[in-house]
Amino acid sequence: QAGWSGRRFAVAAANPLATQAGLQVLREGGSAIDAAIAVQMVLTLVEPQSSGIGGGAFLMHWDGREVEAFDGRETAPAAADEKLFLSADGKPLPFMDAVVGGRSVGTPGAVRMLELAHRQHGKLPWARLFQPAITLAEQGFQVSPRLNTLLTEETHLKKDPPAAAYFYRADGTPHPVGHLLRNPELAQVLRRIAQDGSRALHEGDIAQAIVDKVRSHPANAGRLAMSDLAAYRPVRREALCHDHAAAGREWRICGFPPPSSGAIAVGQILGILQHTPTATLPLQDGLPSADWLHLYTEAARLAFADRGQYVADPDFVPAPAGRWGSLLDPAYLAQRAKLIGTASMKVAQPGTPPGAVTSFAPMPHQTEYGTSHISIVDPEGRAVAMTTTIEAQFGARQMVRGFLLNNQLTDFSFAPTSADGRPIANRVQPGKRPRSSMAPTLVFDKATGQLAMSAGSPGGAMIIHYTAKTLYGVLNWRMDPQQAISLPNFGSNNGPTLLEENRFPAATVEALRGRGAEVRTQALTSGLQAISRAPGGWRGGADPRREGVVLGE
Repeated sequence: QAGWSGRRFAVAAANPLATQAGLQVLREGGSAIDAAIAVQMVLTLVEPQSSGIGGGAFLMHWDGREVEAFDGRETAPAAADEKLFLSADGKPLPFMDAVVGGRSVGTPGAVRMLELAHRQHGKLPWARLFQPAITLAEQGFQVSPRLNTLLTEETHLKKDPPAAAYFYRADGTPHPVGHLLRNPELAQVLRRIAQDGSRALHEGDIAQAIVDKVRSHPANAGRLAMSDLAAYRPVRREALCHDHAAAGREWRICGFPPPSSGAIAVGQILGILQHTPTATLPLQDGLPSADWLHLYTEAARLAFADRGQYVADPDFVPAPAGRWGSLLDPAYLAQRAKLIGTASMKVAQPGTPPGAVTSFAPMPHQTEYGTSHISIVDPEGRAVAMTTTIEAQFGARQMVRGFLLNNQLTDFSFAPTSADGRPIANRVQPGKRPRSSMAPTLVFDKATGQLAMSAGSPGGAMIIHYTAKTLYGVLNWRMDPQQAISLPNFGSNNGPTLLEENRFPAATVEALRGRGAEVRTQALTSGLQAISRAPGGWRGGADPRREGVVLGE
């Protein structure tokens, strides 16, 4: 696809109906935050597999003066402990055994976080922002090809009676593409939140319905309590920013700090690459070369090693050397870059930033899924980059009052300690926020301070690579957002080199194998959205691998 442009403002979201809702809010004089709220409520309805009011989100905001990071990440229940995902024999549960049911459900935080952001930066009334989603829920929306495909492939959702009755027909097949799907229960919940704010979700009968669903699951009950919902608080954090030199210009890249690992890992990858010959390696026939991919995936291994060692909820785990920025110091990244040779290191070991001391063990690799991304620039130049999630597709596969509950607690390490008994930083603890890979990103021209870009993606741990690819494409290769998004996907999470299937020449794959890497080609379904400054306005891109569009004026 060719991408989109807008002179005054732009909205990029994962579903055209959601993008349209954001556009309508901006036309009515709403702020970027207002538009993000309208988009999120519509996504709860039309993209229920990815995000919604039963989940959490990280939101980056630029108000023209400062960058803010609003943390709406879910929290572990007060009754949870580090053995939450261990079976009776003390071994970690199989992943899907942990996901499906109530055990994996964390205290949702998206609505309360958006309410906090709206109090500070909203222009339109809170209730107005729910109207597009309420109207669609009552009148119905057409089942999209992507939703139909995912429902066809899904095996656990139909075991939940409310979800089965809503998503599937009597014969067990999903509603066909184009079927008009209505959700009056969700409309009623949204009306209540529109009227009473987040209290409608976190207290009273809706909260009780969530808790009852979690605690009464017949095979996999969870520990969420009414007190967890009532006590939930979003957090306003300091954005994590670093400098990036590319193609003769200086940029300031700002991302989300821990409990997200996204900004640190993206920043480490880009920072390490600055100490390699990547800048001298042009694209070959429009694609990254084997030599460039080798350097990128080695940098990625180093970044993911540090991620597994250090990153967790900052209220529970101290930053190395007292600040998360220690992992992004240019001198430290230059030292890490020296570990990259001509052969693949296969699995990298974590480094030690100057002054860092840790007693934690590295977290072993664990599956991550899910999410959706929204990028918005409003007529006054304020911007949002928000990544939002219920974790896996369809979350915990538990439906309450027309929306799905998250399985976010499976982002914690199932094993609380290493084999030698050292604790893992990202283990389950009461009230703790699980580590995330979400990487909502705002980029600024360092010389002028002007906003240059808003970007992010869904995709579990691969979010880090999808976002890094797009930033590198726009900043280093001078692509427009759509060109960068449409590039093939690639990465390494400190294991095999992963390449998007059917997108790279066989010679590239063989050259990487020749350097000792284990190479796997597979589907890498990013859902990138990005908006970047262009002469006379903004250019937007949405991922052709999903259903997103960009709209603007």
